[in-house]
Formats: sequence, structure tokens, C-alpha cells
Amino acid sequence: MSDTTSNFLTEIIDEDIANGLADRIHTRFPPEPNGYLHIGSAKAIYINYSIAQRYNGLFNLRYDDTNPVKEDTEYVESIEEDLRWLGAIPNGGIFYGSDYFEQCYEYAVKLIREGKAYVCDLTPEEMREYRGTLTQPGKESPYRNRSVEENLDLFQRMRNGEFPDGSKTLRAKIDMASPNMNMRDPAIYRIVRAHHHRQGDKWCIYPLYDFAHPIQDAIEGITHSLCSLEFENHRPLYEWVIDNIGFEHKPKQREFARLNITHTVMSKRYLRELVETNQVDGWDDPRMPTLCGLRRRGYTPSSILEFVKRAGIAKANSLVDIKLLEYCIREELNATAPRRMAVTEPLKVVLTNYPADKTEYFQVSNNPVDPEAGTREVAFTRELYIERSDFAEVPPPKFQRLKPGGEVRLMGAYIVKCEELVKDEAGNLIELRCSADLEAGNGNPLDGRKVRGTIHWVSAQHAVDAQIMLYDNLFSLEDVNGVPEGTNYLDYLNPNSLTKLVDCKLEASLAQAQPGERFQFVRMGYFCKDSKHEGTFNRIVTLKDSFKLPG
Repeated sequence: MSDTTSNFLTEIIDEDIANGLADRIHTRFPPEPNGYLHIGSAKAIYINYSIAQRYNGLFNLRYDDTNPVKEDTEYVESIEEDLRWLGAIPNGGIFYGSDYFEQCYEYAVKLIREGKAYVCDLTPEEMREYRGTLTQPGKESPYRNRSVEENLDLFQRMRNGEFPDGSKTLRAKIDMASPNMNMRDPAIYRIVRAHHHRQGDKWCIYPLYDFAHPIQDAIEGITHSLCSLEFENHRPLYEWVIDNIGFEHKPKQREFARLNITHTVMSKRYLRELVETNQVDGWDDPRMPTLCGLRRRGYTPSSILEFVKRAGIAKANSLVDIKLLEYCIREELNATAPRRMAVTEPLKVVLTNYPADKTEYFQVSNNPVDPEAGTREVAFTRELYIERSDFAEVPPPKFQRLKPGGEVRLMGAYIVKCEELVKDEAGNLIELRCSADLEAGNGNPLDGRKVRGTIHWVSAQHAVDAQIMLYDNLFSLEDVNGVPEGTNYLDYLNPNSLTKLVDCKLEASLAQAQPGERFQFVRMGYFCKDSKHEGTFNRIVTLKDSFKLPG
């Protein structure tokens, strides 16, 4: 995952190294275990891990498990699985924010003793009212000037569980007139009675992220706390905590733009809502931007990281076209995916001049762009399946597939001519009767005639039954972060984001396909064997697209 490309973050680090501010670069990825990681998380992982690699430094995984209400061991396990799947090995160690609860408590006591923190009885609504606005300063809490002794007593009693949830907070005493609202005496501890996935019921007070995170960074020796842009206004508070606790080691927080993608939501709250309201088939639904969803769909770690690199690392927010992600996996699979034949909407073909009891095998290329991929044997018999769309009873202009009286080559095998149409009582086409040019075999016609069309096929006798899932964008709106006023993001769910094809016929070799194995179904797109449902293949991406790389 290492990358030699410079960006504004590496320029900052280069300057820090030149000025002697850092000997060994140490970064971290601090996810909250309240949901599954998504492709936006992949950008944060890539930045922190690749920068650590670039400077031969260390990279930590640290679970930000300071909010017990929605955290779960299921998410803890999935996060590490996704991290390792991407190739980001936490060589600096795996840590939990909850392991620092005692130290956070002691540091809070230190701030109280120094007159830099106080216990406040304002309700959440009152705190918002006292906080002021962007244009008006806040006003001080009536509890701001409690004595050190009273604050120490109250904070200890908060820890002992003497007060109801939400009835008191511990606040940093900074500046209620600060132009940065994050510095207006922010809450650093709150009372929450909830079972913690790791600490059990030991604690009923929990530090808030803005207080706990800089402490964790300092304890672990993080040199650069690289986070997304929404934390930029929190940086003064981050530095205040470091300075006022008195850490000798002073990590630097620096921010980058989040990854926003067209037709996609990245908010874990929204993603959780999609799961809990059964809009999708779980966190790993192949339409979801979660890493487990992308993995189930068939995306590779390398294609995701290539997408992140191509999307760029910048300070300004932008909206990246999802077609760039599709381009990255398509480019990779074109070179690496073995070719197979699959008929998604089968139409039966009977070769009237081919022996009913005969089976022969044709050698077909596994990947035309990779000669070393070799060939495979594909069974050929009297009865076959072709794509229904590869036949037209009344063909449009320039139609080069099969039509009444017309000829077409079956890929890697015989040229066939349509002689007769068989329909049911309702007039629906159910079968084609054709003749094969047995003299030409899989070569050119001996009389020199030109046959322009080539279509794929499978032997009816050897076909594997399968279900194929065709996926499209989950949302019809391009920028789901900017829904029109009066609407909800759920209003833009794409009703055609999933199409199920239930009567598909695949060539025999696909019976041995393993979950997660990727193929190009020739002329159809790139597909992956589903990891949850037997006999199901997911379309990763279409075969071609008009998308052009920017620049």
C-alpha cells in the first residue's frame, strides 16, 4: 500500500522532520466500533497507513470505544478484518480507547485541581442556550465558579453513580466568548449508564471524544493525528487538552477532505438506518459502500486503494464520480479475470444436424489479454442455450447476431444457421432449430463466405443453473449529501438498484467457482461468486462504460 506520491500532508511531515519535530512517524486509524467500515474509511486508512510506510514508521489501530450505547464486538471484529483485507497491518499495535479510561479520569481530576474544569448542572438544552451563536458570545454557566473541592467531590460522586444520566457534565473551563464555539467550555465527561462491550458496567461516566482522543494520541506516541476536515475547528481544543494536561509529547492534528462519492451515502447513521429498516440485505449488501459490501460484490483491495489514490488527497471537499471506482476495478479485472460463458436469459437452440449422443470439447481462451492464462475445454452438444437478446425475429438495421435464415458463430465453436422458430400456444418463442457448419468446424467457412457475428453459448446438457444479481446505484440522486429541501435521502432510493435473474445457465467449469472468485462473463460484464448464497453470482461492474479519466 506504500505510495511515493507527495501531497500536502507529506509536505507538512517533511517540514516537521526537517525541523526536528519528529524522529519516527507514528500514525493511527481510530474508528468507533458502532458500524462497519465504508469506502470513506478506506481513504483514512490509506492516508495513515501509507504515510507510516513512506517514512518507515508505525501505524496503530485504535478503537474509539468511548461511547458504549451503540458499540458492539461485532463491529470490533469486522473493523480489524476489513483493515487486514486492505493490507493495512497495524505494526504499531491494536489498542482500545476504553483501556485509557482510568488515565482519562486522572487527567480530568488534574484539570479540576488546577481550576481548568468544573462540574456543571445545566441541562443539554440550557447548555445550548448558554453557548451562544456564531455571531454572539456565550454566557458563563452559573456553576462555572464552583470551588475546586466541590468539583472534586461532585466528579467523584458522578463516578460513583450518585447522579442520574445526563444530570451533570464535567466541562473544560476555557473561554465562553471564544470565536470558536468548540472552545466555549466544552463538555469533557458525561454520565451514561450503558453496558460497555469491553469494560462491562465498571463505568457510568465516559469521556467525550474531543477530550479522550488527544490523550490517547499522546500516550501512544502518535506524531501526526490525520483526520477528516470536520475536525479542523476542533484542533484548538485538541491542542488545549495536550498543553493543559502537560504532555511532553505533542502530537499534531492535521485534516484532509473526506471522500464523497456520487449516488452514495457515507454517514454510518444513514447506513445503519438502511440496514435496520431492511432497505438492503445487511451491512454487506453488495450495493452498500461498506468494505464488506464491496468485498462481497467482488471489488478487490487493490482496486479500492487505486480509486482512493486517483481521487486524490486534498484539503478541499469534492464529489468523486462513482464511475471512477468502477473504472479501477474494470481495468484490473480486464487483465486478471478468467473468461467464462454465462447465459443470463436463456433461449434454447437445437442443432438438427448434430448427433444427439455426441459431446465434443473445444479449447477456449481463459483470457485473451493474458496468453499465460492458457485455455480450457468447453463441452459442446446438440442442445445449447444462447442469450435471448442475441436473436431477433425482426432484426433492427445492422443487427449482426442470429436471425431467421441468418448465420452466426458460436464463440470458439461452429457457425450455425437459424432454420426454424418454435413457439408455444401463446406465440412465445421457446426454441430455435439451427444447422451447424460441421465441415468448417471452429474455423472459417470453406466456401469463403463472411460470418460477422459471434455470440456466446453453453451446452444444455452440461449447464450449471445459477441466479445472477445485477446491481446499479443505490440512490438515483447524484449528490445524496445535498438532498433538496423538504425531502429525505430515502426518497431517492433507486427502485432498480437490484435486478435478479433466476434462470441463468453457466458453463460447467463455474460449478467449481469458490465464494469471492471473480470472472468475466464474456460480453456480459465482471461477476463474483456470492459468499452468502449458493449458486449466486453478483455483477461487479459492466463490461464497458463511456467514463473517461479526468485530465
